[in-house]
Amino acid sequence: MTQNTPGERTHPTTPAPTQARGRRRRATLLTTAVDLLTEGGFAAVTHRAVAHRANLPLAATTYYFASRDQLLAEAFAQLVDTELATTRTWITDHGLTALPDQLDTADRTRQLGLWELYVHAGRDPELQHIARRWTDGCVRIVADALRLPETDTRVRLLYTTITALWLEHIVEQRPLDHTRALLTHAVKTAENALPPP
Repeated sequence: MTQNTPGERTHPTTPAPTQARGRRRRATLLTTAVDLLTEGGFAAVTHRAVAHRANLPLAATTYYFASRDQLLAEAFAQLVDTELATTRTWITDHGLTALPDQLDTADRTRQLGLWELYVHAGRDPELQHIARRWTDGCVRIVADALRLPETDTRVRLLYTTITALWLEHIVEQRPLDHTRALLTHAVKTAENALPPP
């Protein structure tokens, strides 16, 4: 048996294979929950359904997610983070007036899952902070695009207009030309109200 000499540092051991497997399992279960949520909505996400879709035992789901509420909250958070990153990249590359084109290419079932959880957050305090994070993130994106502080009323007004048109398109599937014309007008109105550089 080898002994360490005084003052010699020992190298930390690598994570046990079971820890790595546990992280993979948890990630798989969460991704599966997101998929079920976007396919079938709020009611589709249960411990049993997630375990079955992921081909894992039910005990694995209840081990990593103590409650259905925790599973839904983490799935919602993952959806929000993905949506914010996608929207910021799109606006940086194409501008605010191109948002209808993003809506045209977005996965509608995924969008419906997001909005369903957003509305459900009104009845679930555990989801409210995630809903607020989504709203605050969107406001920040609009503020950055207009080069204004997040507290500027023009930012909030434009964000509210975008949200209403976004939700209307996702739920009612109105013609995209209608959404594009209104959004273009709203963005131009906000931009024309900006002080000269």
